[in-house]
Amino acid sequence: MAKEWTEDEVLQMVRAFQPACILTAAADLDIFTQLDNESMTAQMLSDKLGSDLRATTMLLDALTALGFLTKRKNQYIVPAQIAEILTETGCRNILPAVRHLANCHRRWLQLAQVVKTGRPADVPASIRGETADRDAFIGAMDVFSTSLVSQIIKHLQPLSFQHLLDIGGASGSWTIAFLRAVPKAKATIFDLPDVIPLAQKRIAGAGLSNRVTFAAGDFYSDKLPMGADFIWLSAVTHQNSRQQNRTLFAKIHSALQENGIVVIRDVVMDESRISPRAGALFAVNMLVGTEAGGTYTFDEFQEDLSRVGFIEVTLLYKGEYMNSLIRAKKTPKSSFSD
Repeated sequence: MAKEWTEDEVLQMVRAFQPACILTAAADLDIFTQLDNESMTAQMLSDKLGSDLRATTMLLDALTALGFLTKRKNQYIVPAQIAEILTETGCRNILPAVRHLANCHRRWLQLAQVVKTGRPADVPASIRGETADRDAFIGAMDVFSTSLVSQIIKHLQPLSFQHLLDIGGASGSWTIAFLRAVPKAKATIFDLPDVIPLAQKRIAGAGLSNRVTFAAGDFYSDKLPMGADFIWLSAVTHQNSRQQNRTLFAKIHSALQENGIVVIRDVVMDESRISPRAGALFAVNMLVGTEAGGTYTFDEFQEDLSRVGFIEVTLLYKGEYMNSLIRAKKTPKSSFSD
């Protein structure tokens, strides 16, 4: 049954962009980190940022009205709780995720045009630049994954493998989690060349450098490293068309040892494609951000995995967000044919 909306509810939803834009602008400008070092007046912060005084003052007052800052005698202060999550040195820093979502906002603003043309949004880099935007994306994936790690590991039990291949391993968050869960195993992280240094730094910080190798490449054009008995494909399939996924699944099948398994973590939609709600909204995120990505049903995953030779395709867990898990097995002496 369709929800019954009031006029006020509709307008409230449409106005929801306002606090989001205020917060993401502050994150891009790194205002919370600046004010965490010392309280400042608008003039002091404007001088430090090289920003317009009038605009800076309005932004700071809006942040204060929303409860992200406090204001005393024209001095703006970051509360301790906010400093923990919205400063570069915060113990629960989510700035990369906020900045990544700011980049998503710019694409979503072009949704009507995207629907007309069928082409993803074309947006310039943020004021932080392309490299910083890439780092924000990698950091955001780490933020989003952190809350899922213990749950995912639990759903995969009993977990046993000798060599993990983490495709699109980004900063190495999942590799770290899996290697800690299976202390005698080793891993390979496969990702784009400019991402590998970020993964190396994170793996070194976790004290796991002696158990991890790194392979730079592009899974769209390059072969995958061979020999893994467990391949982890996390939050990748939604950026692809089904044909692109079939091609990737075929590469995974070839790279796996016989009797090895692949586990896919992603959104899994019901047949209606309107549930889970978060998945339906995320499909639009792929519409504005990719050439052919989307969200898929389990039947579609099962068909595409089976098509390239996998068996025992199983939905291990069905979640509301990007936490559903699908496992498939490679049989001996099977081969891919399209």
